[in-house]
Amino acid sequence: MAVAELYAQYNRVWIPDPEEVWKSAEIAKDYRAGDRVLRLLLEDGMELEYPVDPGSLPPLRNPDILVGENDLTALSYLHEPAVLHNLRIRFAESKLIYTYSGIILVAMNPYKQLPIYGDAIIHAYSGQNMGDMDPHIFAVAEEAYKQMARNNRNQSIIVSGESGAGKTVSARYAMRYFATVSKSSSNAHVEDKVLASNPITEAVGNAKTTRNDNSSRFGKYTEISFDERNQIIGANMRTYLLEKSRVVFQSENERNYHIFYQLCASAQQSEFKHLKLGSAEEFNYTRMGGNTVIEGVNDRADMVETQKTFTLLGFKKDFQMDVFKILAAILHLGNVQVTTVGNERSSVSEDDSHLKVFCELLGLETSKVAQWLCNRKIVTSSETVVKPMTRPQAINARDALAKKIYAHLFDFIVEQINQALHFSGKQHTFIGVLDIYGFETFDVNSFEQFCINYANEKLQQQFNLHVFKLEQEEYMKEDIPWTLIDFYDNQPVIDLIEAKMGILELLDEECLLPHGTDENWLQKLYNNFVNKNSLFEKPRMSNSSFIIQHFADKVEYQCEGFLEKNRDTVYDMLVEILRASKFHLCAAFFQESPVPSSPFGAMITVKSAKQVIKPNTKHFRTTVGNKFRSSLYLLMETLNATTPHYVRCIKPNDEKMPFEFDSKRIVQQLRACGVLETIRISAQSYPSRWTYLEFYSRYGILMTQQELSLSDKKEVCKVVLHRLIQDSNQYQFGRTKIFFRAGQVAYLEKLRLDKLRQDCIMIQKHVRGWLQRRKFLRERQAALTIQRYFRGQQTVRKAITATALKEAWAAIILQKYCRGYLVRNLYQLIRVATITIQAHTRGFLARRRYRKLLQEHKAVILQKYARAWLARRRFQNIRRFVLNIQLTYRVQRLQKKLEDQNRENHGLVEKLTSLAALRVGDLEKVQKLEAELEKAATHRHSYEEKGRRYRDTVEERLSKLQKHNAELELQRERAEQMLQEKSEELKEKMDKLTRQLFDDVQKEEQQRLVLEKGFELKTQAYEKQIESLREEIKALKDERSQLHHQLEEGQVTSDRLKGEVARLSKQAKTISEFEKEIELLQAQKIDVEKHVQSQKREMRERMSEVTKQLLESYDIEDVRSRLSVEDLEHLNEDGELWFAYEGLKKATRVLESHFQSQKDCYEKEIEGLNFKVVHLSQEINHLQKLFREETDINESIRHEVTRLTSENMPLLSVMCFSATCGNAGYSPASEIAEDHTRCGYFFRLTICCGFASFLLLWPNHKLGHPRGVYRSWNCAAVKGLRRMCIPGINLDEEPTVR
Repeated sequence: MAVAELYAQYNRVWIPDPEEVWKSAEIAKDYRAGDRVLRLLLEDGMELEYPVDPGSLPPLRNPDILVGENDLTALSYLHEPAVLHNLRIRFAESKLIYTYSGIILVAMNPYKQLPIYGDAIIHAYSGQNMGDMDPHIFAVAEEAYKQMARNNRNQSIIVSGESGAGKTVSARYAMRYFATVSKSSSNAHVEDKVLASNPITEAVGNAKTTRNDNSSRFGKYTEISFDERNQIIGANMRTYLLEKSRVVFQSENERNYHIFYQLCASAQQSEFKHLKLGSAEEFNYTRMGGNTVIEGVNDRADMVETQKTFTLLGFKKDFQMDVFKILAAILHLGNVQVTTVGNERSSVSEDDSHLKVFCELLGLETSKVAQWLCNRKIVTSSETVVKPMTRPQAINARDALAKKIYAHLFDFIVEQINQALHFSGKQHTFIGVLDIYGFETFDVNSFEQFCINYANEKLQQQFNLHVFKLEQEEYMKEDIPWTLIDFYDNQPVIDLIEAKMGILELLDEECLLPHGTDENWLQKLYNNFVNKNSLFEKPRMSNSSFIIQHFADKVEYQCEGFLEKNRDTVYDMLVEILRASKFHLCAAFFQESPVPSSPFGAMITVKSAKQVIKPNTKHFRTTVGNKFRSSLYLLMETLNATTPHYVRCIKPNDEKMPFEFDSKRIVQQLRACGVLETIRISAQSYPSRWTYLEFYSRYGILMTQQELSLSDKKEVCKVVLHRLIQDSNQYQFGRTKIFFRAGQVAYLEKLRLDKLRQDCIMIQKHVRGWLQRRKFLRERQAALTIQRYFRGQQTVRKAITATALKEAWAAIILQKYCRGYLVRNLYQLIRVATITIQAHTRGFLARRRYRKLLQEHKAVILQKYARAWLARRRFQNIRRFVLNIQLTYRVQRLQKKLEDQNRENHGLVEKLTSLAALRVGDLEKVQKLEAELEKAATHRHSYEEKGRRYRDTVEERLSKLQKHNAELELQRERAEQMLQEKSEELKEKMDKLTRQLFDDVQKEEQQRLVLEKGFELKTQAYEKQIESLREEIKALKDERSQLHHQLEEGQVTSDRLKGEVARLSKQAKTISEFEKEIELLQAQKIDVEKHVQSQKREMRERMSEVTKQLLESYDIEDVRSRLSVEDLEHLNEDGELWFAYEGLKKATRVLESHFQSQKDCYEKEIEGLNFKVVHLSQEINHLQKLFREETDINESIRHEVTRLTSENMPLLSVMCFSATCGNAGYSPASEIAEDHTRCGYFFRLTICCGFASFLLLWPNHKLGHPRGVYRSWNCAAVKGLRRMCIPGINLDEEPTVR
């Protein structure tokens, strides 16, 4: 079969696309050999002329039946676009994250929690074959476990992928599967300890990167050991290439290792306060990335989880605190400040707070640490030189020390975990889980990426050899002739890196030189490999980098920092200082020989990385690259000794969006992880494999009748393939399967589709022919019918004459009348018969309907009255019960209110007593005022005597002055004039004062009169209210008497209410007592008010008399004549009259305020009493209404009972009488006289039963149906009554109601 035959019309191909990598197109025209253009039709409807060469045709697309296959190797066309499309269909559309690619499980990171990892899923995959169920990490784990148990051979699961692809989670689920399906019977809980090791290693070895929030920054190989019963007995862990540079440097939006942030988040707890930590933003080693928080992660809670796992593994609190102390010391070391001194010197202050904490935590001398952080010792054969370091060199030394301490701590924790998981018995088999970094290429690639890609080259070589071996085993199993498969061998790249005089050896050689630099090493690489090795290239635009052609892609490495990272240098003096530490764990890290350093176990052996001249120099020449190469060699030996199982984790997009498919990123990872190489190896052999039964059922349509007649299906398949595919090299027949070369299944699918298309065309041809024939016959029959009628019409027109037409018309008229007569007669007969039948039928139906309506009407009437009576009785009972409850409740409330009122009455009495005491005090105050007035009168008499004496002295002086009148007349006249002027002024002032005093006194008197009138009006209103209250109390007494009368009348029907009535009568008595107390209080209030008014009048009279006496006692003219100018001025200055007047005003105001407060108190008390009386009257009215309703209800019940008994007795007798007559076969009209005695029995039945029959009838009858009467008639209770009243009647026979 020529290749050009596959590029036929309607087939689909893949063409490159810059955005989607590959896009699909349909061939619009058959391709012929030699054509330069392939005409295509894109999915958007656009036509495209795609230029092609005979040797580079676009890859064909697989048939739709193969789209979405579980295994990529089952595709007919195995190439990159087919793999990419199949993964897109499964991941983006079907939401399936796992797909097989031969022996590889491709795992796409969904960036979303999926419910496919529970214990039920684990048990579902347990014991199943790998191809029986959908692809899953549990299926790979089950296959490894099953092969280990069946073959007693060690297994390995290799999980790889780039950062953020989900390697750690996949390895964790695989370990969880082993822990679940192989639980041990012991109580050691080894499975829990194995799973508990993951959180600890993630805390100290995982960090946030730009690609992943929980990225593993080291490789890990975990051996899970099993005993002979295939149960877990222990585990062991090996780590590879920890990223130590992350301790001292993080890129933007990245973090340091998780354990540092967990420790800082828990710094305020009491157990960590001695570490003197703060938030992560305070330390240089944790804030470089800019963001110290991961969204959705609680570092404090993670710290608690880490401590729990430490405890679960058996690590004590002392051990945990030692680990935390070293971590805190690293953080403080990063904050030690290095200052510049001159051009080539630097210094560290001994007073640096972080340096002190660092030395305190690790038990070091502060002065020595400060000295040797800025200096180094150079030892030669003749002398020792101390050389100072610049500030950048000192900072590098400080960071190198921090990295070295953290690396030792990491190795120590791993060693302690291994000791905790150590087992005492013998290991039978093990399953190793390798969680290692995948192929990495960044914008800037350094020593770490070089080692990672070197490890992936080794793993890819092992993977290629293993796949090649599996292919060979499959062919041998099926007896297929073995042919050599050409696959990519990356041994030249590995030789370039690790061979003699390779990149690593040249690097180690440059590290041994005292003055070795990155530039010198790079120049050696250029000299040795440029233009000599095709896998090594020199960039055109750079002299500081080199390019290596790896199996996945070309990677450009920057040489800067290679030597420093490979040396991992820490200066000798710093190592000696740490070796002499008082902190046992820190000292043990830097010992030259392994000694037990702590009670937790023996320590690992660590040597100094500084190169000095000593007898044994091998330990000091061991570089990071050499160590990594050795550990990688041991890992490859382990993997080659086991049966490997591969899991390739793919990162679908860089934005961490769930189920988003980025074709470019995925193709890049597929090329890097070896999936496409596996497919290429499979494609070179026989990638498509079908069992004979599958081939027979799928391609039976291509077989002939002769071939199908054969009984052996295997022979049928061989015969068919020999006929369909002429080239026998395109397929091979195995024992159970048929092996096809790439594209042969697609060719068979094309043949099958062509056959189906031909068969469809044949069916369409016959169906369309049948439809056209049926249409033609229908049209032909219609044409014949039209022709027949047309020809008949023509012959009639030719044969018919005028006479024939008249005769025919006359015959038709005769026939019409004759037929009409006959039909009318028949119609009359039928009509009469019909009317007769209808009359008899309607009469019969009307009579039957009338009898039925009569029976139903009577039954409905009886039921209506019975149900109404029952409903009223039930309602009355319920209402009576509710009223009784309400009465008891309200009576209790009245009792409580009366008790409260009695208490308030006692309070009012106490208040009245206090008011009486206040009145006595007021009388005493008035007596004191009278005494003060008497004192004022005595003072006035004394002042008059003094005035008289003064007048005598003045007269004596006047007699003396008369002698000098002649001499002093002029002076006297002047003096008299001055006296007159001043006296006039004094007159005016005194007049004004007196007028003001009189005006004020009149205003006060008017206010007093107004207040007295208002008080009298209020007292009158209060008296009227009291009178109305008395009238209401009388009305209440009358109503109480009426209630007593009504209660006596209703005692027959309401015996239960007697107790409540007695209580109410007692309360009514207390109400009368309360009214008497109110009357007494009102009388006392009136007496008090009268007494107060009399006191106020007396006080007013006394005050008016005193003021009048004072005003009358002072004659203004006399005083003016007797007083001198100086006396008048002195009197006016003192203002004694004004002070006296103000004192009187204040006294009157005090009395008025006191009287006003007493009046307000009385008014409030009266308002409270009025409110209580109103409330009591309302309660009594409510009780009266209830009693009236109760009596009305009882009377209505009596009337209703008497009415119903009078109405229903004759109806019951008639109904029972008619029922018995109908049941016995007697006619009521003819046998009334004979059955008179029986009617008497029925009357007795009615009287004895009462309404029992209706009570029994009502629950069984809804909507008035007469069957309820029958059911009630057959009721057991009614039967018993009928036996008593009607002897000899058949009670089991159902009566008929007429």
